[in-house]
Amino acid sequence: MERKSRQQEISEAVMAADMASMSLQKAEELLQKASSWGIWDMLGGGMFTTWIKHSRIDDARTSLEEARRSLRSLRRELMDIDIPADFKIDIGEFLNFADYFFDGLIIDWMVQEKIREASDKVSEAMRRVGTLRARAYGMRGGEVIR
Repeated sequence: MERKSRQQEISEAVMAADMASMSLQKAEELLQKASSWGIWDMLGGGMFTTWIKHSRIDDARTSLEEARRSLRSLRRELMDIDIPADFKIDIGEFLNFADYFFDGLIIDWMVQEKIREASDKVSEAMRRVGTLRARAYGMRGGEVIR
C-alpha cells in the first residue's frame, strides 16, 4: 500500500511540474510579445505603442501570477517526495508611470531591461522545473536521481 501511495505522490509531483512548465512557457511567450512592442516603442512608436506594450506587460504579469501558483503547488508536491525546491520569480514594477509620462528612449530602455530580466528569470525557472521533473520522474521506477 505504501509503495502505491509513494507512486501516487511521485505522479502528482510530475504532473505539477508539467503544469508549472506550461504556465512558465506561457509567461515567457507573453514577455516576448511585450519585448517586441518595447522595441517598437524605443524606435519612436508613441503613446499607442506604449499602451500596447503595457497591455502585453499586464498579460505577462497575469500569466506570471499563474506560474507562481503552479510553482507553489509544485513545491508542495516535491516536499511530499522529499525533493527540496525554492523558486522566486519577481517581475517587479515596470516603471509604468514614468513610461507613459516621460516617454523617451531612456525610460523605454529601462522598461525593456525589466522585461529582459523577467524573461531571464522565467527561463531559469523553466530550466529548474525541468531538472526537478526529471528527478521526480526518475523516482517512478524506484530510481532516485540526484
